[in-house]
Amino acid sequence: MTQTSQRLPAYTADHPPVPDTDELRARIPGWGADLNKEDRPSVPKLQFLDTGAHWDFPERQPEKWPRERSVEHRFLTPVFGTAQPPSGLSGVMRKFAYKFSEGRAAHWLILLYADRVDAAEHHARSLLSLRPDNPITETGVKAEFSHGGIKSRFGRRRVDVKHLWVDPVIVAGPWVLAGFVLSRLLRRRK
Repeated sequence: MTQTSQRLPAYTADHPPVPDTDELRARIPGWGADLNKEDRPSVPKLQFLDTGAHWDFPERQPEKWPRERSVEHRFLTPVFGTAQPPSGLSGVMRKFAYKFSEGRAAHWLILLYADRVDAAEHHARSLLSLRPDNPITETGVKAEFSHGGIKSRFGRRRVDVKHLWVDPVIVAGPWVLAGFVLSRLLRRRK
């Protein structure tokens, strides 16, 4: 735990200080529209109730590796997810994305591209393993025929009918491309 987090807890029972209402009303158009507590559905949540909790700041979860943290936050939250540690090129991209503010498009676009790179890494890993992915069973193509998938799209004004033609290209395209590249490589060896 850093010195900053020991001195400035982010999660306390105390309500944060509220600036002067006249200053806020002058600076932010429409500020104060919900000042009447009877009009606010969150008022019961703002009341301090004696819950019997024995702490003011929760015990911190240990970090097993350096975690990504938004630049808007002073320190990492006390509890965080550990299911998918960043790895490979996608992990490097995710770490880089957190150098930008969450309010910038660069932050979110890099995270989106990191997800795509992560998917490509997993597809490549499955192709190189002894048990590659099965696109027929894992993409739900069988269900389209056995559970009336195509029939359910027509006559119901569904939006996804407009891109129905491109779905097989997106799903099967990488597999066809990988097969083509593999066959070309095998032909060159002969």
